[in-house]
Amino acid sequence: MAIAALVLGVLCFLPAVGLVLGIIALVQIRKRGERGTGMAIGGAVLSTLGLGLGVLMVATGGAAAVYEGFEEGVTAGVSLSLDVGDCFDVPGDITGDVYDVDHVECAGPHEGEVFGVVRLPGSDYPGDRSVTDTAEDRCYALESTYAMDTWTVTDQVDVYYLTPTRDSWEWGDREITCVFTHAGDRGTLTGSLRSDATTLDADQLAFLKAANTFEETRYEEPEAFVEDDLVGNKAWASDMAAATAAQAKALRGRTWSAKAGESVADLVKDLDRAAAQWRAAARAKSADDFYEPYDTAYGYVDGDATVTAREALGLATEPPDLEESAGGADAGADDGGLDV
Repeated sequence: MAIAALVLGVLCFLPAVGLVLGIIALVQIRKRGERGTGMAIGGAVLSTLGLGLGVLMVATGGAAAVYEGFEEGVTAGVSLSLDVGDCFDVPGDITGDVYDVDHVECAGPHEGEVFGVVRLPGSDYPGDRSVTDTAEDRCYALESTYAMDTWTVTDQVDVYYLTPTRDSWEWGDREITCVFTHAGDRGTLTGSLRSDATTLDADQLAFLKAANTFEETRYEEPEAFVEDDLVGNKAWASDMAAATAAQAKALRGRTWSAKAGESVADLVKDLDRAAAQWRAAARAKSADDFYEPYDTAYGYVDGDATVTAREALGLATEPPDLEESAGGADAGADDGGLDV
């Protein structure tokens, strides 16, 4: 009992038990004349100190602070507590393993802005490749729902994602966090890229919904040259004609504010002309027949009428560079699989 009292006293574990064992040991030692008085006294004294410290911590709230610190330590890396719309900095390198983030205001410089959070199902870790594939697919889909004004996502913006690791999965980590970052090395973004129903007025929202439906078709242009795949390019041109006509119909069917009404009407006229050219490209008999209406139709895409309408609506007015934007997105997808 003396030995047990000393061990509990040294470890500061169950101090009340250690104190009781120490007292019992002293009583037995006196009755039987056995050894161990020093250990019993030491155990009782240390247990008394431990018991007093425990009472003090409870009285002052120190125990709660210790528990919170322990809980934070255990869950660090399991969840970074990032929600859609949060902006943050990373103490280390954002392109490496991320164990912690510092929340900051989006209005100022920041390294990342969360535009989507994806919850992974199941109880077993699906594997690195599966997690990465899911992140690429879902983050790409969520990008335009958060930043509906796609013209604000310039070639200076990359898409990254924070993913669970096999170890963090065991602690309950199930979330993929999709983030916008600066495309440059250790660069920062300033201001939020969010443009959705929470930040846009009714006219802006209606305009972007119509435009983004067209954009989805636009980005499906075949990779093969017309000379190599005339049939595939003609089919896409037919889809472009339908998408352009649908965009014009959506814009024509809305009553716009006085400030934007005239410029949107001018844009609708251009869209009608563009749709006619896409239909001509879809009927082409050869590559040469295809390119003339194709070039004419593309001349209306992101043209002066679009810029003027956007300016009247208070949206971004700098057309994106498709080649640069595509390159930036690919870079983010290839390098963006960040572990948490």
